[in-house]
Amino acid sequence: MTPAARVQAAIELLDLVIAAARSRGSPADRIVAEWFKTRRYAGSKDRRAVRDLLFRAIRACGPLPASGRAAMLRLAESDETLLTLFDGSRHGPAPVSEGEQAAAGGYAPGWLERRLADSDIAGAELAALLDRAPLDLRINTLRGPEPDLPEAGTPTQARLALRYSGGTQVEQWDAFRQGAIEVQDTASQLACEILDARPGEQVIDLCAGAGGKTLALAAAMDNRGHLLACDVDRARLSRLAPRAERAGASNIETRLLNPGQESGALADWQGRADAVLVDAPCSGSGTWRRNPEARWRLDEAELARTCAIQQHVLTLAAALVRPGGRVLYAVCSLLDEEGAGQVEAFLTAHPGWRVERPGAPAGRSRGPGLRLTPFHDETDGFFVARLVSP
Repeated sequence: MTPAARVQAAIELLDLVIAAARSRGSPADRIVAEWFKTRRYAGSKDRRAVRDLLFRAIRACGPLPASGRAAMLRLAESDETLLTLFDGSRHGPAPVSEGEQAAAGGYAPGWLERRLADSDIAGAELAALLDRAPLDLRINTLRGPEPDLPEAGTPTQARLALRYSGGTQVEQWDAFRQGAIEVQDTASQLACEILDARPGEQVIDLCAGAGGKTLALAAAMDNRGHLLACDVDRARLSRLAPRAERAGASNIETRLLNPGQESGALADWQGRADAVLVDAPCSGSGTWRRNPEARWRLDEAELARTCAIQQHVLTLAAALVRPGGRVLYAVCSLLDEEGAGQVEAFLTAHPGWRVERPGAPAGRSRGPGLRLTPFHDETDGFFVARLVSP
């Protein structure tokens, strides 16, 4: 592919990403993978170059662009060499017409930037949300404490974490195939450490998804005790079983829940759990380094709906723990209404519950909990609070 053809390919992909953001369709990574499946002529260098252009353009735009071309023109404002490639050549983009407008810059849609500023995420804190993320691994102690790795990683704040540059192909390593390592951001690892699941306990991962944190909890429990992994998404939860087998995690039970009927499905666990992890659905503002187009998928109505779900699952968790048991509330969001505000509302509605502030090697106090940010902690953005039942 010529340089101009790469730019045009990135524009076509941007159009697909923008359409998916409007309809809440597939994420950008999946769109890119599907697009290249039907374009076998593109070599590995072409794929890398097009992907790089795509994500640079996504990061360069604040609000959702009108088109992929407008987004690429926005990127060209900071990279003048791109403008020379709008040359009308075969397979390249048409020349820029007089008065043609580039997409707006910024870090997010205006309403969302204001909400983040209200949560003290502005300036360098805000800009860091769109940096490129490194790749963090968790050593899986169920397969041994010292995996044989082809490259040495850098330790981070989590006890079992190693950091590598983004794009490191760890899926090709024997240690990954054998379950000795898992890809998991340091902030997620720290959340599991703060819950402090112990061997022999009865533990619930209430919003388990595909089970990344479930596997970390199983390792912390050394496969002793009972670990219940729940979710309302059948497709995501179904991915846990093969992952658990690869990781050697044998104390996990999965349970699919129906939205609105969770209490009945968990009646046998009422007042029984030693600990419950609530990794609640959220806006994902703390993960924009990895999914920068996610900020285009969010609107105020969706945020309000998500906050209502968070309140629901946190209340559900409170009924599952034994007296003196603990709940860890966690969201990969930096908005106070999803983090500190949710916990403050819970404490008001549940007299006798208290916040327990464990020592943590990263993060800063935020209301009743702890907040980690890419700028200060070099992790995904996360809010966590450990709550103790009367």
